[in-house]
Amino acid sequence: MPSALPGGEEAHGPFWSEPGALLEHVPVAVFGLDDGDLVCHWGPGARDLFGYDSTAVLSKPGAVLFADGLRSGSDSCARLTERGRTLGYWRGRLTARRRDATIFECGFRAFSMRGAGGRSVVMVLASRSDELDRVKTNLAFLDALFETCPIGLVMLDPDLRYVHLNQALADMDGLPIEAHLGRPIDEFMIMSDGGEYRNMLRAVALGGPPVVGALVGTRPRGHPDRDQVRSVSFFPLSQAVGSRPGVGGLMVDVTDREQAILEATAGRRRLALLAEASTRIGTTLDLNLTAQELVDASMPDFCDGAVVELVEWMDEAAEFDPGLPLFTRRIASGTILPPPATELVSGVESLRYPPGSVIHDMLRTGRAASAVVDEEFLARTVLIESRARLLAESGLACVLIAPLIARGTVQGIAMFGRSADRPAFTKDDVSLAGELASRAAICLDNARLYSRVQDISITLQRALLPSVLATSPYVDVAHRYVPGSRITEVGGDWYDVINLPDSRVVLVVGDVMGHGVSAAAAMGRLRITTKALARHDSEPADLLAELDACAQEAGIELATCLYIAYDPRSGRARVASAGHPPPLLLRPDGTVETIDEVLGVPLGVGGFPFRTTEIELPRNATLALYTDGLVEARGRDIDAGLEALRVELRRAPKPLEAMADHVLASLLPTPPTDDTVLVLARVHRAP
Repeated sequence: MPSALPGGEEAHGPFWSEPGALLEHVPVAVFGLDDGDLVCHWGPGARDLFGYDSTAVLSKPGAVLFADGLRSGSDSCARLTERGRTLGYWRGRLTARRRDATIFECGFRAFSMRGAGGRSVVMVLASRSDELDRVKTNLAFLDALFETCPIGLVMLDPDLRYVHLNQALADMDGLPIEAHLGRPIDEFMIMSDGGEYRNMLRAVALGGPPVVGALVGTRPRGHPDRDQVRSVSFFPLSQAVGSRPGVGGLMVDVTDREQAILEATAGRRRLALLAEASTRIGTTLDLNLTAQELVDASMPDFCDGAVVELVEWMDEAAEFDPGLPLFTRRIASGTILPPPATELVSGVESLRYPPGSVIHDMLRTGRAASAVVDEEFLARTVLIESRARLLAESGLACVLIAPLIARGTVQGIAMFGRSADRPAFTKDDVSLAGELASRAAICLDNARLYSRVQDISITLQRALLPSVLATSPYVDVAHRYVPGSRITEVGGDWYDVINLPDSRVVLVVGDVMGHGVSAAAAMGRLRITTKALARHDSEPADLLAELDACAQEAGIELATCLYIAYDPRSGRARVASAGHPPPLLLRPDGTVETIDEVLGVPLGVGGFPFRTTEIELPRNATLALYTDGLVEARGRDIDAGLEALRVELRRAPKPLEAMADHVLASLLPTPPTDDTVLVLARVHRAP
């Protein structure tokens, strides 16, 4: 606070404070006394406390401020300055006097400082004793309240972070006081009310009306096994005289009294878990990922660990025989427990359950069931001693097993486990697990069927693609086929190299529109037909016309094809295209040319002629043939893709194999979104 100096000038005193609630309620006077006990500094607080303006007291004896100062001197003033100088710091109570002759008890603090020019100055802080006593009493009461009150007390800042709380609330949350401070309230209370509780607190923090006796259901982070009902009251903290805003609150655990609310909270949590699981499970048609989504959706709210296993049936049409061992394959797992639980859930892939196991009991009824992990469970269910020991030491106290049944067939099993720190599974939990497993089973079966169709498509396509291409001393070829990711069905991309009489070589690339088994089968038909027609030595345009007729007869509605016949004796190539992306020609000087004079219409359309274009190929030139997966992508125009391919051909190393690897690595996304074929052919001349 500014101080007044002799001469009337204002300066900052040795204390610089900003107004606040404490100073408003306990006015503090600041003044200084020099070596002659004359007033040399005078703050606004001193003016308010003693009633003297700075002009009336500066350079005057400090004795006028004390009750005994009416005499020639003041023992009180002398004792204060003497002790301040000799002790360095002194505090005590003395009788003070205002300018209007009012006598009052006052608390003083005095300490010695060096003023301007090296002068010794005793700085004095003074406050009325009755004000100090009142504040001390209030603070003592608040300290005792926070220390001993059995009701949870809390102070939150405007961002709803903990500023102060008592031990009773910390015990309710199951975490120490220190763990709360500075952290938001959301981190300590698991709610299932869609943010209603936080919105209520936010409204109070913004100055809204107090909340009195509201009932909320929660699960404290420190007690994940215990649902609570709390009666809460919140009020905005005073913002008077610049104090920091926030929220004050009281909380009472009324769980026993409000069991109905607790059960409703648990019900809402189960519904919330089901709703979340519905959105998280089955986002893809990947079998393993779908199973892992079920595991992740169940933790940590429902269980501490979970696994999903597929049943390895010898014959899917056979009925389940409880007298035979059950073989499963674990495809997903997870746990929030420390080792050895992590090794328990993820340490195996193939499992065997003996007849009479809990899993057999569950499959016999077709309904989810829970079991306690005890010696009987281990003896009946776990054959390998080391695995039984891991399970016993994992901390899992009970398990819940649910069948994964889809379309009347048991696809697998889902197992959920809880540690001893959480309550055992209830009937409601068994019902919830059955519902989770039922929803997941459909998604898993869809993924399984899709995976089977995908495997058939890939097997068929690979069988129909050439395993070894024809070779020629006049054409060096590097070829690549990159299937799309598992998420994308296999396409109908194909390619071939065919030798003709007189050392001529045919390069052909095609693409059947669509995906799956039908596209792979259509691709095989076109490739074999093209190879047969090429040996009749037809003009490229005539060959495409025949191929178009065959495609229409076979019901192939849309396919593209690029056909190039190269004659190494003349160095010329005859080119025809049925709607396929144009080939690129990389000349020996590094320039890249697009051969786009013969685009044509796709096969299967019918009614349009094809034409042949003849071009001359320089010695050691490189032809690039490809399918649209290399140059087309979501969000990228095909012209931009072609330009990118031209750039990478110029940049690529000269050896063909290295060039093919460079182009694919530069242009294909990871993972690839569509099948891609790339054929690079470097041509030479016959002598």
